[in-house]
Amino acid sequence: MKNRLTDLNNHLFTQMERLSEEGLSGEQIDQEVKRAAAMVGVADKIIGNARLGIDACRLVVDHGDRFLNHLPMITGPREKA
Repeated sequence: MKNRLTDLNNHLFTQMERLSEEGLSGEQIDQEVKRAAAMVGVADKIIGNARLGIDACRLVVDHGDRFLNHLPMITGPREKA
């Protein structure tokens, strides 16, 4: 399975190519539009999640590692004492 942001970009461009195919029937166009809308919805969530990780890293860079205990996406879940 391809799970990198570059793969997401490729999937979105592939969908754009499908939408621009000549000779699609109205029903096929509707189906591709629905597929594209679903892909965009998922892509928005993936990008938002990646942005959250970048923002967390930026927080550490700007303010030091005193926030690491509050950033499980960077350090992993806290272990119970």
